[in-house]
Amino acid sequence: MPLTITTAGELTADEPPGTPPYDVTVVGAGVVGTAIARELARYRLRTALLDASDDIGNGTSKANTAILHTGFDAVPGSLEARLVREGQHRLRAYAAETGIPVERVGALLVAWDEEQLAALPALLAKAERNDYRAARLLDAEELRAREPHLGPGALGALEIPDESIICPWTTPLAYATQAVRAGVHLHLDCRVRHIDSDDEVHTLTTTRGPLRTRHLINAAGLHADELDRELGHDDFTVTPRRGQLIVFDKLARDLVGHILLPVPTAAGKGVLVAPTVFGNVLLGPTAEDLDDKTATGSTADAIALLREKGRRILPGLLDEEVTAVYAGLRAATGQEDYRIKSRPERRHITVGGIRSTGLTASMAIAAHVVELLGDSGLALGTPSELPPVTVPNLGEAFPRPYQDAERIAADPAYGTLVCHCERVSAGEIRDALAGPVPPRSPDGLRRRTRAGNGRCQGFYCGAAVRALFEEARS
Repeated sequence: MPLTITTAGELTADEPPGTPPYDVTVVGAGVVGTAIARELARYRLRTALLDASDDIGNGTSKANTAILHTGFDAVPGSLEARLVREGQHRLRAYAAETGIPVERVGALLVAWDEEQLAALPALLAKAERNDYRAARLLDAEELRAREPHLGPGALGALEIPDESIICPWTTPLAYATQAVRAGVHLHLDCRVRHIDSDDEVHTLTTTRGPLRTRHLINAAGLHADELDRELGHDDFTVTPRRGQLIVFDKLARDLVGHILLPVPTAAGKGVLVAPTVFGNVLLGPTAEDLDDKTATGSTADAIALLREKGRRILPGLLDEEVTAVYAGLRAATGQEDYRIKSRPERRHITVGGIRSTGLTASMAIAAHVVELLGDSGLALGTPSELPPVTVPNLGEAFPRPYQDAERIAADPAYGTLVCHCERVSAGEIRDALAGPVPPRSPDGLRRRTRAGNGRCQGFYCGAAVRALFEEARS
């Protein structure tokens, strides 16, 4: 069966006889897998990036709360704490270079009863143990001044001024684009069915044919435990934890200035209210442990629960229009820390149990994994600079193409709106469809442009967007 290789030139070809195995193959093209592939692209290695889906960032990565964390509440001394702390600095700098929208809105950890209020000093001390020293306690009066639309009864808060919101879609797109431009082979619709290993090579049986690699990195997210078992390891089990969220219309944005966090529990960080870089407001997520790794549907009970909690946090939010409801699955493993383990003798690294902080930590995780590869005997050589990348700006706080008179004068397509809810132009859709990592579905196009992501959810623009997509694919 032929092996499809998606590169910057959209090449499809058979592997010729005698082709050497890849030096490294990364399984999983979410935000962590694409970050690892990007880091590997800095070295003179033959590298592959696989995903079972038809697009990058199409699993957990596309359905998170899109927060750029400081790591203030991580377990002190854990690998996660170190990588989140390092990763947020790396990603902030990278976002500034590539145009990924980031807004430093800050977070308020709100106490609604005396028990929660009493827990805040310990959370402040925890932040300081995590080397985050900008946090401070607010009394009820200052909290109310910061967030006048809060519901009644808030007693105080812990302020985390550096918590930020970020675009979850263009982050893996930037990583993958740089990797592909630097020569990494991206194989999509490429599910791993079986792995045979000998002393030199792992042979992956995939839905697109066999693929051979010397070193293997398991960044398969929800399926990382299954891939590990193919390699003979049974260290952990992934339990899909569903998080359902409600997205409110942009008219709700003035109701909230910060990320409003609850005091965390053992089940997670709980239900939050947060603005998004797209101009909406999120309410969620739930935390439901399931057996089904495909159960991304929403339920009436969960939405009712979110509305009940939202009514207490921000009562006016419930009067606003709902734009969308979605659900994502997180890879819970029963351990609070990341499960990153190198097996040098097997030329295999597992990158599992990457929780909601994975977006923030992605670049630091990538650097850590490549360091582990070097320690396992892979000759990395000297790293080189990657070709610069600029991703489309999807953030409301930054100039969009339809607002740029000079750009429109040079190319009128940027002044021709296709999606009026989100102000997406024909020029942006054209550019996304012609990009190095183009979308393979209208949903992938939505994540690159916001087309169909607005109030009408594509009711008015859907036919036009699909026509442009089909024309580009024909």
